[in-house]
Amino acid sequence: MAAPETVPPAVASPGAAQEAGEDPKSHRTTPRSEAFRRFIAQGWGPRPPEDDRLAEPSRWAAQRRRALGALFPGELLVVPAGPLVRRSNDTDYRFRPHSAFAHLTGLGTDREPDAVLVLDPSAGGEHRALLYLRPQAPRDAEEFYADARYGELWVGPRPGLASLSATTGLEVRDVAAMADDLAVAAAGSAGTRVVPDADPAVTSLLEPLRDPDAEALERADDEFVTALSELRLVKDAWEVAQLREAVAASVEGFEQVVRALPAAVGHPRGERVVEAAFDGTARVRGNGVGYETISAAGDHACTLHWITNDGPVRPGDLLLLDAGVEVDSLYTADVTRTLPVDGRFTPAQRRVYEVVLEAADAAFAAARPGVRFRDVHEAAMRVIAHRLAEWGVLPVDAQASLDPEGQYHRRWMAHGTSHHLGLDVHDCAQARREMYLDAELRPGMVFTIEPGLYVKAEDELAPAELRGIGVRIEDDVLVTEDGVENLTAALPRDPDAVEAWMASLRG
Repeated sequence: MAAPETVPPAVASPGAAQEAGEDPKSHRTTPRSEAFRRFIAQGWGPRPPEDDRLAEPSRWAAQRRRALGALFPGELLVVPAGPLVRRSNDTDYRFRPHSAFAHLTGLGTDREPDAVLVLDPSAGGEHRALLYLRPQAPRDAEEFYADARYGELWVGPRPGLASLSATTGLEVRDVAAMADDLAVAAAGSAGTRVVPDADPAVTSLLEPLRDPDAEALERADDEFVTALSELRLVKDAWEVAQLREAVAASVEGFEQVVRALPAAVGHPRGERVVEAAFDGTARVRGNGVGYETISAAGDHACTLHWITNDGPVRPGDLLLLDAGVEVDSLYTADVTRTLPVDGRFTPAQRRVYEVVLEAADAAFAAARPGVRFRDVHEAAMRVIAHRLAEWGVLPVDAQASLDPEGQYHRRWMAHGTSHHLGLDVHDCAQARREMYLDAELRPGMVFTIEPGLYVKAEDELAPAELRGIGVRIEDDVLVTEDGVENLTAALPRDPDAVEAWMASLRG
């Protein structure tokens, strides 16, 4: 067959593309004729119905907005979802809204880049909630078919303003009107606060409307961010249900990992075989992973945040898997299990594992309403310090090591035992110390219990037979009226139970 006839491209002057309204560096072949514009706009039926699952989360979000507004009466409050973030060249990361925006609107997954929630006090009394976002482009607009970042043919339809308003109960407006609306609202308010790092364009837009004192603005926004973080310290019933869903999906991910271990053994990047097994489950069962999966075999388990995951998984190793599924509402689990690759712990591995389990059990026993958050950590540390002293690796006795001026035992466990969990894996991270570390536990709080011991291969202070062994056991717990519930109890923790569980999954 003869090659098709080709027509040589026309030679144009450098300014010709600009005169035609095109980017001279664009390589796209977008049709721009009027005939095409008329044709592309024809023959479309109604758009598919929009997701109505937002109604329930939106009802819970309304309560949170009222609580936030009560903290800042008379002030204009601005919470952006954030913009799309460039990954490289013309490719964006998958969008995830700012956690404060998701918490106050109920909009999860990838809704909605460039959206902004505004709590407007100008009506007097309770704040009026306004949601600004980009509207659907008409089908004869160039955005519809030519904009690879926002166009419906490229990334799918955005929600209609009226239908989203009906579903969420929010007053939804075109983001094009936001600048003028904010100017009016700011003029009649007692002050304006914004989440400053959520969307730099929105922060810049507000600058001329706010107090010119930069230090005062920074303090005001810091107080606002702190309040948004502390608003999430106690989870409501809907949030707890989302976390249970995230945990259930994560349990399934751990099961898939155990089944994948034979394929991981012998693969030059066995840790990534493990990572892929869990992360694939996360995408199928939820929005994805809540944080980068830690798949650490052998001595890699002694690197606390090992996410390179490019090492082998060898027979006789332990695998430390720290992973959590983020569900569509963006609530995430955070679970760690340390698994014997062969299905059975060696005596040395069991020796380290049982100390970590004892520390975790001590933390569970301490956790109950009225106990300070830091007391949970201290209960685990007492076990760690005493067992390390028995091993003879501390330069002092356990009590001296536990003294704030000692802390020698922290060489083998540098991290804390617990952190709050929710929309962020380290949730409520901007809360004040007196509301977090020094606060009393209250029913509805959800946090992790995750002691560990990490004996690096080159650690000459440790017994030789324990070097290269890293163990962490992490569970997600809900504070109840009289104690805590282990949300991750479906994953075994006792070493004998772990071995039996792995054997059952491998058949």
